[in-house]
Amino acid sequence: MAAAKQALQIRLPPLPSIKDVIKLYKLRAIRELSQNFLMEPRLIDKIVRAAGHIENNVVCEVGPGPGGITRSIIQQGARKVVLIEKDPRFIPTLELLADACRGKVDVDIVTGDILKTDISQFLPEDTKHEWTDSPPPINLIGNLPFSVSTILMVRWLEMISKREGPWSFGRARMTLTFQKEVAERMAARIMDKQRCRLSVMCQNWCSVKYKFDIPGAAFVPKPDVDVGVVTLTPMKQPIIKLPFKLIEKVVRQIFSMRQKYSIRGAQTLFPEEVREEMALRMYKMAEIDPITRPFQIATGEFGRLCEAYNEIIKIYPEFENYDMRAPKKKIDADVEAIT
Repeated sequence: MAAAKQALQIRLPPLPSIKDVIKLYKLRAIRELSQNFLMEPRLIDKIVRAAGHIENNVVCEVGPGPGGITRSIIQQGARKVVLIEKDPRFIPTLELLADACRGKVDVDIVTGDILKTDISQFLPEDTKHEWTDSPPPINLIGNLPFSVSTILMVRWLEMISKREGPWSFGRARMTLTFQKEVAERMAARIMDKQRCRLSVMCQNWCSVKYKFDIPGAAFVPKPDVDVGVVTLTPMKQPIIKLPFKLIEKVVRQIFSMRQKYSIRGAQTLFPEEVREEMALRMYKMAEIDPITRPFQIATGEFGRLCEAYNEIIKIYPEFENYDMRAPKKKIDADVEAIT
């Protein structure tokens, strides 16, 4: 068995170390892009191993930079590697890797912003699985820039909810790095004071596992914080079976006053003239104690709150597009009628 596994691994020809590549190409991390290079091969391999067995899989790497994680992905036997890199300075170093494994691994190098890139167009059709089957042989791996990690995660969760992009191929798994605090929040369970909007959103659509920490000192330049590695596997069915935008709105507003009673945040879902009455109605319908703090609410209980809000906006559709952050408008006559 060990021999069979070894046979799938790819041996690269002698290449300059990542440290030497950075010097050779005169590369430096750009702080404005939240770039930090991970130099330690042992830690790089540990990130890729956290993704599980990737032999013969298609791996999409986000922000490969000088190619440290890319080397480990190739050496661990990926069938195809899709590299999405926004910074054109790194393309020559990635082309060096692509040339080194030509004929062994198919490497696509895409110069572009991951927030604007449709990954699915680079995935082979034969990797597609039904949603209720086991996850497809597709992995998304990335040492994400801190500046886009949360935005990207929320966008990907919405795509998962709609089974779009790489998730049109099935329940593709992710292995990603985040600031340690963000990673802890993603995995935070009920009663954990780190629990927040991102916790509920991630755990509604995915099985989330916090794998391990990487000290900031392992990166060049050293960030001000440590890093957490998280794996996410989309679930066959979400806990809350409602549209993404509705769930995100309810959860966001309830957590907007995270230190107060949760009903205080829920009140902001409704115009000022009716918010106390409507929020109480929503909590009564959901059978949730109004003085519960947001971090004390389980994902299933958030589901009941979302269902209650959904029922209320069916009765009062004018509330659906209410946004307390928008300029105030004169309240609708129908709304006045219920005050």
